[in-house]
Amino acid sequence: MSRKKSTSSNLRFQPAGGDRRAQVPVGKKQRLDIERLAGDGRGIAFVEGRTWFVSGALAGEAVEARVLSARGKIVEARLERVLQGSPERREAPCRHYARCGGCTVQHLPHAAQLALKQRQLAEQLQRLAGVQPEAWAAPLAGPEFGYRRRARLAVRWDAKARELQVGFRAEASQDIIAIDDCPVLVQPLQAILRHLPTVLRSLSTPQALGHVELFSGSADSVLVRHVSALPEQDVARLQAFCQEAGAQLWLQGEGEPAPCDPASRLGFSLAPWGLELAWRPGDFVQVNAQVNTQMIEQALAWLNVQQDERVLDLFCGLGNFALPLARQAREVVAVEGVQTMVDRAAANAQANDVHNVRFFQADLSQSLAAAEWAAEGFSAVLLDPPRDGAHEVVQGIARLKARRLVYVSCNPATLARDAQVLVGQGYRLKRAGILDMFPQTAHVEAMALFEAGQ
Repeated sequence: MSRKKSTSSNLRFQPAGGDRRAQVPVGKKQRLDIERLAGDGRGIAFVEGRTWFVSGALAGEAVEARVLSARGKIVEARLERVLQGSPERREAPCRHYARCGGCTVQHLPHAAQLALKQRQLAEQLQRLAGVQPEAWAAPLAGPEFGYRRRARLAVRWDAKARELQVGFRAEASQDIIAIDDCPVLVQPLQAILRHLPTVLRSLSTPQALGHVELFSGSADSVLVRHVSALPEQDVARLQAFCQEAGAQLWLQGEGEPAPCDPASRLGFSLAPWGLELAWRPGDFVQVNAQVNTQMIEQALAWLNVQQDERVLDLFCGLGNFALPLARQAREVVAVEGVQTMVDRAAANAQANDVHNVRFFQADLSQSLAAAEWAAEGFSAVLLDPPRDGAHEVVQGIARLKARRLVYVSCNPATLARDAQVLVGQGYRLKRAGILDMFPQTAHVEAMALFEAGQ
């Protein structure tokens, strides 16, 4: 049986249901009345059944915004002009604010930024877990500028313009904004950044560059990632610049990062505990040294570890928590998912003459029930997972018999999800508070203390 094809060119087929309205075009300007702030600091407005998220806008403002993207009933936009401003608004301190995608809430005073982050944490805990802490801790905060000790610069060779672009990514774009100063960097890195783009553009093969990372700790360093071999003259040019800047030069091709001077050593100190941790480009490190120290001090105070107690540190990294914990505990068991990080953490313990920490590798996306080191149990547990949280680990955490548990989080949503699991196992959320690790951004880090029993 055959079917005749319609010869009509006027038939138009519409899918059943859905929104048939024309999509909002990118670049369109729209007047909006901002009703409130989203958790990421963007202003929220409602127009003709669509929800607009406007970067740079504040609650109560009338603004003109430009569309960045639109999908269904969600429109993402950026502030173009303030028609009626909020009394909270301040002039953004950084001259690149209007284009750079890094520090998106500079138009808010620091106190208002802290309040926004506190509100986001409270809302996530209530909405996802249905809990609130018995007590809120004061925010842990340091200077709002000059705090960042690590940064990655985007580098791209524009073949058409015969020009090397160096800077940070624009908001909601792959465009690179040329930047030679960044007020959130620590002072040594600001000095390096001031002259580095000129040096990179002076190389004979700028198209060989991948990206550049800056770090300031026990020494300052510049890591240059290259996608093809650098000529000797370019390496010499970079070495001369770094020598003048008082920084180490590290290079990375296909393998691991390596210093040009094999004797170079990088690290960071945890002064209150007399510790110096070795670090290499590519390793995780908290970018805010002052808040990191406050965070460790608060975690140790909340856990209140005694000299006869055994403590578990999950997602231990280089030993940022494990080694300070070892100053108080009888024994610390520290666990990390990547073997190279386990090896580096163990080397850090050895170098600091800390011998009551044992390091293990384990897949922390799985249950810990079969782990031999978990059989004896623990008095206290500390978790510092990545953004996706520790859902599998916390499922059976009660079997470890820990009375106290501190959860350090870089994502309030996964903290709230995991808090619900912990509460279901009989833990109470005793305290919680934010850690202002990234001032001028809406990124929220938090700490929560859970205790077993009544």
